[in-house]
Amino acid sequence: MSAVRDLPARPSLDSLRKQAKKLARAAAAGDAEAIARVHAQLPRQAPPLSNRDAQLVIAREYGFAGWADLTAEVQKRLGRALEWAATQAKVAIHDRDDERLRALLAEYPALVSWRSENGGTLLDATTSYALDCSDPERERIYNRPVAAEMLIDAGATVDRSTWEHVIWTGAAGMLLLLARKHALPRTLPVLAALGDEESVRARIDEGLDAQPVIGRALMNASRFKHAGVASLLVERSVALDPDLGRRIDRWQGRQAFIEFLMQHQASVWSGGPTEGPETMQWEAFVIRQLASALDANDLPAFRRWLRDEPWVLEPSFVNVQIGAIERASWQDRAPFITALLECEPALLASGAPPPASALVFALDYGNAHLLPTLTRIWPLPDDLPHAAGTGNLAAVARWFDATGRPVLGTLAHHHPGNNPHFKGADLGWGPVTTQQVLDVALAWAVLNRHFEVASFLLERGADINTNWSTHEPASILHECAIHGNEDAVRFLIDHGADLTIKDYRYQSTAEGWARYAAHNERMADLLAAAAASPSRESL
Repeated sequence: MSAVRDLPARPSLDSLRKQAKKLARAAAAGDAEAIARVHAQLPRQAPPLSNRDAQLVIAREYGFAGWADLTAEVQKRLGRALEWAATQAKVAIHDRDDERLRALLAEYPALVSWRSENGGTLLDATTSYALDCSDPERERIYNRPVAAEMLIDAGATVDRSTWEHVIWTGAAGMLLLLARKHALPRTLPVLAALGDEESVRARIDEGLDAQPVIGRALMNASRFKHAGVASLLVERSVALDPDLGRRIDRWQGRQAFIEFLMQHQASVWSGGPTEGPETMQWEAFVIRQLASALDANDLPAFRRWLRDEPWVLEPSFVNVQIGAIERASWQDRAPFITALLECEPALLASGAPPPASALVFALDYGNAHLLPTLTRIWPLPDDLPHAAGTGNLAAVARWFDATGRPVLGTLAHHHPGNNPHFKGADLGWGPVTTQQVLDVALAWAVLNRHFEVASFLLERGADINTNWSTHEPASILHECAIHGNEDAVRFLIDHGADLTIKDYRYQSTAEGWARYAAHNERMADLLAAAAASPSRESL
């Protein structure tokens, strides 16, 4: 066993992560000293060395049992023990390790009032990032009710944003838990979400709620498929607005209207909801029709709704226009973007177009061919990841010096640093780093089949096994596998990608994503064969 190294008085967690990555790269390159260090801490470890194992080696070299113990000591020395505890609590919540969470709450009582930089709480970690939890199994996978109850009982406050998110995702069990804990206001929209028909009827009889409030209540009742409550709210809406009744009846009638709303939930484009608090009932219905047509790849229906409801193209509904383009960008629906732009929406008339994620979604999902259309609206950022995603090797090379070291200048100039919508916390990423910029650039190059650029980036420090993914930590290989991107998968395999990496949510390999999520047996078999090949086993 090698001698224990001394941890600096004010250690840098970023520096320790870099030490681990450097060790992994050196061991992979056959460096004798690096291999000896690995064997000193992990005698049975065979190459290649995963980033997790490299971190374990570094932790043990500093005298700690594991990476978590090392990071805990770093946080304590830097006076950020509560931040470390919050990170550990999130892990415990995700892992359903209720005893660990209980112990953390006992040791760090301030966790119940802890907030992240963007105002999030630990209760938020118990709810789902997924858009639809109306199915009981999806709710079970994505929500943590035991942890939520533990936090509430310990004194955590349930923010409005938290219970609204529970309603938005349709998590019925979580909503009932919050009701049982008296954490919900007795407003009409909340009563409608709970399906409390008697209380809803009483509120309607009082006649105090305005049409927008009734509209939100109707959408909530539809979200949880409370048909009786929805019917009451439709009748009240029509009584207040007879023209709404005429529109509904001219379509297919009130029963069909309610059934459509229950079957097609709130129109959540990937960039965010396009139904706001003031969205009226018919507006919400039309927005959902557009979303349904886009999802079903029904271009004639999409065009018809744009023609019949031209208000969608007005300045007040630019968010709907952006939402449609964003969703079309990740679904690879170029004709829908063209159809919308041909209608000359207000989005085109705005001098400086509002921020949107359409370019990012196109690159995230391997649809860089959409960029010529999208850049009619949003200019392409001049940064490393966008250059890589478009396959511009000359522009990529400009961000490196003659020795191959990245020269990025201000990191906020590069994605994800220049994207306010990027949810780095979902990946466990903190403030943007050079490595993150390199890794996103690599991901975009691979997903969009710019393999010369990808090879260039790998030679200059991009991590082929980064935990980058479109939502939660996984890998570039996971994303390529689930989208059936065989060329990209073969490139990653040929360049030594770790086929054993498991994602954060399902603890599944890329093969598992292909087989059980995408139902792509050809892709799954390709990955299985690669993992079992003698050349892979001898690495």
